[in-house]
Amino acid sequence: MTRIELTAPQFDFVTAEDQFPAMVAGFGSGKTHAAIIRALAKKLQYPGQNVAYYLPTYDLVRRIGFPRFAETLEGMGVPYKTNKADAVIAVEGAGEIIFRTMDTPERIIGYEVADSIADELDTLKEEQARDVWTKIISRNRQKKPDGSLNTVGVATTPEGFRFVYDRWKRNPVDGYRIIKASTMSNAANLPPGYIDSLRASYPSNLLAAYLDGEFVNLVAGSVYAEFDRHKNASTETIQPAEALHVGMDFNVGKMSAAVHVLRGDDPHAVLEYTRVMDTPAMCALLNSRHAGHPIIVYPDASGQSRKSNNASESDLSILRAAGFSVRVNATNPRVKDRVLSVCAMVNKDGARRYRINPETCPELVESLEKQAYDKNGEPDKSGGLDHIIDAAGYFIAYRYPIQRRIALVQPLRI
Repeated sequence: MTRIELTAPQFDFVTAEDQFPAMVAGFGSGKTHAAIIRALAKKLQYPGQNVAYYLPTYDLVRRIGFPRFAETLEGMGVPYKTNKADAVIAVEGAGEIIFRTMDTPERIIGYEVADSIADELDTLKEEQARDVWTKIISRNRQKKPDGSLNTVGVATTPEGFRFVYDRWKRNPVDGYRIIKASTMSNAANLPPGYIDSLRASYPSNLLAAYLDGEFVNLVAGSVYAEFDRHKNASTETIQPAEALHVGMDFNVGKMSAAVHVLRGDDPHAVLEYTRVMDTPAMCALLNSRHAGHPIIVYPDASGQSRKSNNASESDLSILRAAGFSVRVNATNPRVKDRVLSVCAMVNKDGARRYRINPETCPELVESLEKQAYDKNGEPDKSGGLDHIIDAAGYFIAYRYPIQRRIALVQPLRI
């Protein structure tokens, strides 16, 4: 019998007792090897129950699934039979490993298993992955003799901010665990020069995903490409009686406000309010939550028009009547200038002056990471990422505007 050796991340994934462990890993990190070993470990642990193994396409089942399982089972000295027509490997005396593809979720029906593995789940589009995940879980209903939980393990390269990020990182619940694995963790099993070839072939954002297993923005044309949730992170919170600098975006039903404090002359976003109904509701919220604080609001200049819930007053008048100091230019800066102002504060010559507390401003952090340009070269507004960024941007653009050189042209006197 061949001895099976595992790296530390592989071992953690194979032995994880969590209901939904995810090995989020770089290229060459051995995630598929770990996924196969976990599947076989579950199969042999519960020989009376079946295991399902999911790959993106049938071609991958044929080229990777069947051969890799066969090689591993032979190395373990475990007899088996492969039925390619039914996409099943029957393990002698230990039930079946059922293969299904994730490109045809309608085929994830008509069978039951106790445990599952989804290999490269994040390569699917987010909504398709969500649909597949729901169907996979619905197949996991064979009872185990010891009464333990049915599990679904995921082994995947992170493909930006897709389903795996949303379910395991952004909105985790009990049972969902991330196990990170970099390519370097498996370096002893890789050919010479493999890691160097990755470094030479990919830009920095792709290296973070494909070498380190990090969730990063892989969309070309990211609006705030230099933003880094770690390098731009803040742990600051609101201190008693200090002034609050609030960027505000007006959208009935979707009003947003980004609350900042200053440390020296550097802004720190420390709180966010989103999906507030209207300007009066936002004013009431700020006054109730931040009594005793001077509040300076930097709003959308379009608030000078009469368009709020109370049609007899402009939004800016409502803000002033609530006791806030309002700082606003006659017109909004150009979108490009607002973006450039934020980008300059995010990272200019290595100085990351704009800091965001990721614990208290999760939507602002996510929006800065994910917003991309649309086909017209404007920041995309279709995904709902614009409101909180716009709110923060009005404050940044007013207080830290991009300085433009102005050339004065005078007639030449001879």
